Amino acid sequence: MKNIKSAMMLGGLLALSFAAQAEQSHLDNVIQQGQLRVCTTGDYKPYTFKAEDGEYSGIDIAMARSLADSLGVKVEWVQTTWKTLMPDMLAGKCDIGMGGISVTLERQKKAFFSTTLDVDGKVPLVRCEDQALYQTVEQINRPSVRLVEPAGGTNEAFVHAFLPKAQLSLHDNVTIFQELLDKKADVMITDASEALYQQKLKPGLCAVNPGQFMQYGEKAYLLPRDDMTWKLYVDQWLHLAKVTGKYQKVLGEWIATPETK
Repeated sequence: MKNIKSAMMLGGLLALSFAAQAEQSHLDNVIQQGQLRVCTTGDYKPYTFKAEDGEYSGIDIAMARSLADSLGVKVEWVQTTWKTLMPDMLAGKCDIGMGGISVTLERQKKAFFSTTLDVDGKVPLVRCEDQALYQTVEQINRPSVRLVEPAGGTNEAFVHAFLPKAQLSLHDNVTIFQELLDKKADVMITDASEALYQQKLKPGLCAVNPGQFMQYGEKAYLLPRDDMTWKLYVDQWLHLAKVTGKYQKVLGEWIATPETK
């Protein structure tokens, strides 16, 4: 009888423990707090951009608002940088990281990723008149080539890994494209989506072979590694956004589909 009572008490404690864990899920916390804390850099068009008046715009800004609407909560923008994105996530400042974030194994070691948004690899962005000069890694990996990149992201990591002989200068990601137009730099390695957007935005700049990546890449949303319930919700929301065409509609407002030859 004593053993039965002990077993019942143990079972009750376990049930309470599981219930407490369920109550403390990240998903429930977001809903209860009434806000979705979105870490974003605000410097990476067409995904995230913070204007001088403090307003955010971009593909992932629109998607963040859609996610918040699905939860019935408001968005709280958490300003971050590419260098501080992961520390901010680990410090619990973000419910989600959004804004053209590339999937890497280093990031995966510390956080979850949502299901893949898109495939988006590295390509050169150059002055249109110089496209023939920078078609390959071999052409770019030379001491005479001036590279310009934002600090702390996968673009800089690509340069260190594959283009160590070229001259590298680090620059903020808002005015970096003017460096190319002003002939203060020759090449920026970036994701094809950004290269195509800037090509459309700034006459004189051209994405080099945007359908032939120098390095394969994927984009996804960054999530804290504290609760699978939260990841499952984000994944399902994203799945529905894609199958209903909502994601494609947002994408189409910012990125023109490259012409096929």
